[in-house]
This record gives sequence, structure tokens and C-alpha cells, in this order.
Amino acid sequence: MAGTDDRKARGAPAPQAKGADMMSAADDVARFLAAARAVPPVRPADGRGRLAFALDATGSRQPTWTLACDIQADMFAAAAAHGGLDMQIVYYRGAGECRASPFVGDAATLGGLMRRISCVPGLTQIRRIIDHLGREAARSGLKAAVFVGDALEEDEGALAEAAGQLALHGVRLFVFQEGHDARVERAFRALAAVTGGAYCRFDPSAAAQLRQLLAAVAAYAAGGRTALAARQDAGARLLLSALRT
Repeated sequence: MAGTDDRKARGAPAPQAKGADMMSAADDVARFLAAARAVPPVRPADGRGRLAFALDATGSRQPTWTLACDIQADMFAAAAAHGGLDMQIVYYRGAGECRASPFVGDAATLGGLMRRISCVPGLTQIRRIIDHLGREAARSGLKAAVFVGDALEEDEGALAEAAGQLALHGVRLFVFQEGHDARVERAFRALAAVTGGAYCRFDPSAAAQLRQLLAAVAAYAAGGRTALAARQDAGARLLLSALRT
């Protein structure tokens, strides 16, 4: 898959910078974990939704990660009218690193956690994301999750099988693809379909488009289809259409 290899290569550090990058990544993790430990656990209140916001944080993903840091405030705002939202960040990057934050109920706290992380070259770990979501569904009743990515270096069949287990927990996956890789699209569409969720491609240069789509998912997580239908923007209409297919 030459396109994916090229993307990873573009995100890879120069040989002479490897040691510095490894130290930077370790510092990132230490800051993230310290901040996560300082966040008190959120106890879901009646009427509040839960959403896991999972992102590929490898290689060249930094511009999209930075955009997501800004957009998450809109996601909380979109959910506020429907009872509010507790949201968790899940990410993978580097050599086998996959982590999740606590659930938090405000944009400032979540944004602070996200800004402690920078993207590091590595392979995809979507299976670990799916497994985490399954455990979270059993533990906390999670019913909706977002995944944003642009690459796939895992077995499509194994991912679809894992997503089937996730569907048994009633979790819908909203999968957003950056780019036009056909194999990635096929696999991402399958993950959304198996869970009864939705797949959408977005243009990374059109921030408003991703902003609308993610705000619509947040409204859905807080208030279901009724909340999604109440939104009068293109993102909500696109997701509603995708949920019907």
C-alpha cells in the first residue's frame, strides 16, 4: 500500500532526530497521564450522553489533531441542549501506544488533555480502539463512538469481526476518513455498517465540514436521532442519511 507507506514516511523523523523525538514522545505521555490522573471521575447523571472520541495520532496527523482540539468545544455545545455530554479521548500513535482519558464533561478540561499530545509515526491500532470501546460499553454504558483516521495496516476481516462484538454492546461507530484510499474506505464503511453507525469522508482543508459532522455526532450521543434531526445543517443531514443505509 504505497500511499500509506508514503504518508508514514512523511511523518517519520529524520534519523539524527530520533533520540530527541523519543524523549519528546515520552514527555507527551508523562504530561497526558499526569493530567488524566488529576481529572476526577465523572459519574453520569440522568440525561447526559457519553461519547468516545478516538483518533489516529500517527505521523502526519498533527494538523487534524490540532483541528480536533478546537472542534471538541463545539461538540460539547451541540450536546448541551440535549442534556449534556461526557466525552473521552482515545488515541494511538508510535510503537504500540494506545491510551484513553477519563470521561470529562467540559471542553476546557478535554482540550487541555488533548493539547498535551503530539502525533508520532507508527502503525494503526484500530483493533485496540475497538477492544477498548467494548470494555467501556460494558463498564459505563457507552453507546456512541467517533473514529477519525486516514490509514489502515491491519486485517480488515479481523476488524469487522471485532466490530461485530462491539455491536452486541449496542455501540454505534461514526467513522470519518481523511483522504481517498480505497482500501481504507472499504474497511471504514464496514466498521460503520456492522455497528449500525455511519461513515463519512471529510476534506481536511474544509474545517467547517468536520466541525459540523462532529457536532452532529455529539448531539446524537446526547439526544439520539431526535436531536440529530433537530439540527438544520448539512452535517446532521449527512449523518441521518448515512444512518438510514
